[in-house]
Amino acid sequence: MPKRSILSSVKDERLVEKRRNQIIQGAISLFKQKGFHRTTTREIATESGFSIGTLYEYIRTKEDVLFLVYEAINNHVHERLVQVIEAKDPSPKNLIGIIDSYYRLMDEMQDEVTILYQEVKSLKTDIKEQVLEQERSKVQMLKEAILNCLPEKATNIEAELLANNIFVQGHMWGFRRWTLSKQYTIDEYIHMQLRFLFTMLKSEAEFEEA
Repeated sequence: MPKRSILSSVKDERLVEKRRNQIIQGAISLFKQKGFHRTTTREIATESGFSIGTLYEYIRTKEDVLFLVYEAINNHVHERLVQVIEAKDPSPKNLIGIIDSYYRLMDEMQDEVTILYQEVKSLKTDIKEQVLEQERSKVQMLKEAILNCLPEKATNIEAELLANNIFVQGHMWGFRRWTLSKQYTIDEYIHMQLRFLFTMLKSEAEFEEA
C-alpha cells in the first residue's frame, strides 16, 4: 500500500515539519478534550498558534490532521523500540529492558494512547489499514526481540501472542490509568507484568537474576 502523503503549499520542509508538529500537539489536546468530530479546524488552528488560513497551508482536511497525529504517535514508538532493541548481546535482561522502556513510553504518552483507541474509528478504511499495519510492524519488532532474547524458551507461536500482549498491556496503562493508577505505581505495574511474562515462559529464575 503506498504511503499516504499530506499535501502542503509550503516548500520549506523544515518549516512544514515545525508547523505540523504544532498542529499535532494542538490537535492532541483538543481531541483528548472534545473528540475528533466535535473539534473544528478553526479550533485546531487557534490551539496550534496560527490562523485558519495558515493551517490550510500545511493540511487539506481535518482527516489529514488525525492521520498526522497517528503517524507521529507510531513514529515515536517505533523510534524508541529501535533504540532499545538494538542490543549486541540478546538476553533475558535485554528483553526486560526493552519491555520496561516500552511501558514507560506508554506512561509518557497516556493522552496519545487514549486518542488511538477513541478515534481509530474516524479514519477512512484505507488510512486505518495503513495505521494498523504500522502497529503490526511494532508487534513484529517485539516478537523478534522475544525470540532473540529467549531462543530456548519462546516458540514462534508463543512469541507472537506475547508480543501482542506486551503491546496492548502498554496501551492498557494509558486507557485504564483511571483505575490502575489507584492501585499501582508505574514501577509496580511493570514489575508485575514482567513477572507474569517470565512465569508464563517458566523463566522466573532468570527474571529474578536479571
